[in-house]
Amino acid sequence: MRLLFLAVLRRHTGNAVTAERVRDHLEAAGHVCILKDASDLESSSEIAKLIEAESLEAAVALHLYRGGRLLQGHGIPFGIIFGGTDLNEDVNHGEKKKVMGKVLEEARFAVAFTESMKEMAQAQWPHARGKIYVQSQGIVTGPNSAFNWNTFLHQSGINQSADNLHIFLLVCGLRQVKDPLYLVDAFSEWHREEPNVYMVIVGPEVDPVFTREVGARVKRAAGVRLIREMPQGDLHAALKNCFAVVNSSVSEGMSAAILEAMDLEVPVLARNIPGNAAVVKHEVTGLLFSDPQEFVQLAKRLVSDPALEREIVANGREYVRACHSWQAERCTYQNLIRTLEGSIQD
Repeated sequence: MRLLFLAVLRRHTGNAVTAERVRDHLEAAGHVCILKDASDLESSSEIAKLIEAESLEAAVALHLYRGGRLLQGHGIPFGIIFGGTDLNEDVNHGEKKKVMGKVLEEARFAVAFTESMKEMAQAQWPHARGKIYVQSQGIVTGPNSAFNWNTFLHQSGINQSADNLHIFLLVCGLRQVKDPLYLVDAFSEWHREEPNVYMVIVGPEVDPVFTREVGARVKRAAGVRLIREMPQGDLHAALKNCFAVVNSSVSEGMSAAILEAMDLEVPVLARNIPGNAAVVKHEVTGLLFSDPQEFVQLAKRLVSDPALEREIVANGREYVRACHSWQAERCTYQNLIRTLEGSIQD
């Protein structure tokens, strides 16, 4: 089957990574999957031309509003994968919510990453109750064995022995919804008390104006560093070497960085928002904080309590193995696509 896959493909964002992984699942089942950036296709007529030119038989969109609205009314069956901002933010805009409801009426299936996302969607659009499935993101990590942690620290402007350091990594695309500046002042204050703690923000430039703001703030902040972006293998190696991974987002669908950290046996400190609380159980698989001061308290506790660190790491790894299987994700998407094939034959 020839499929159109629409997603917002800004490099190194969660949506782009998810889209590549799901495309791989579909192509493994023998489908031809044409991945297009929804940002480049703003009109229905462009989609119609693409469907005709490529002889497309069905479609999938990642993000109910940005991708899904472009698939309406073309006569080909399609499915939807919820993002994070569609359920957490777009639903609060009346016109967008209305459009998303119409998309769900036409969609043959919709995939939510968590039970709570499914419940949110069903509460907003009860008519879609029977077509929403839960499939957590599948996680596979592959640290680069040639990665040098000391070189990474030196390039980050941290010229101390790695043995005495506690490096907290905040991995995110530099845009406002990820709120990378949320902890900067509180962390700097802690660094002045304890010069061996550092926070390194690792992220590609997504919003150029905001990136400049982040860069300017970080330059003035003691104990905080900014690294622009890294190949995935190097990033996974950096995660494996750091003391803990941090997430300070305002909104998340499901953070791959959190799950990758758990898979790599690294403790997680995450802002207490619904998307994070769905995968991080406080004091079991990670630590949840509600403000910068609580973050520092919990980070200090983690540094001083190796037993807590070991317990969180073991539980996190077990959780990812049990609930974020790459193979289970592959089976789900391949089965759901078969429902589109069935509707073509009908």
